[in-house]
Amino acid sequence: MLKFTSVTCAALAASIWISPAAAQQTLPAATAQTQNIKRIPLQRFDVPGTAYETVIGMAEIAPNVSIGRHTHPGPESGYLIEGGIELLIEGEPPRRLKAGESYKVPPRTVHDAKTGSDGAKVIATYVVEKGQPLASAEK
Repeated sequence: MLKFTSVTCAALAASIWISPAAAQQTLPAATAQTQNIKRIPLQRFDVPGTAYETVIGMAEIAPNVSIGRHTHPGPESGYLIEGGIELLIEGEPPRRLKAGESYKVPPRTVHDAKTGSDGAKVIATYVVEKGQPLASAEK
């Protein structure tokens, strides 16, 4: 089974929770890794009384994979279930995360994640404005 090593993860990022076809439209860097990332959507629901929705998903990422630089229009938070990642948030020093640790990425912040030799598995949550893409690729 493929494992998730870097955020996301960050979603994992956000493309982690959308279909491969939609991911190709919104996060090209991540779609190049589609064969290395198993995305499992868990829930998508409206935040009552707002123009926002919450998206929750799991990603299993193969060993030695880079998710690709990207942003999300809202905050991302996640919990590493298995393996480890190096979380690269622009303007911050790299963070190594292992199973049992959590992370957060501020809205519209460029970030990437890299897995190590064990890969990784993560659950990530995104709060985004309805109608906005879950993720956008960055150079």
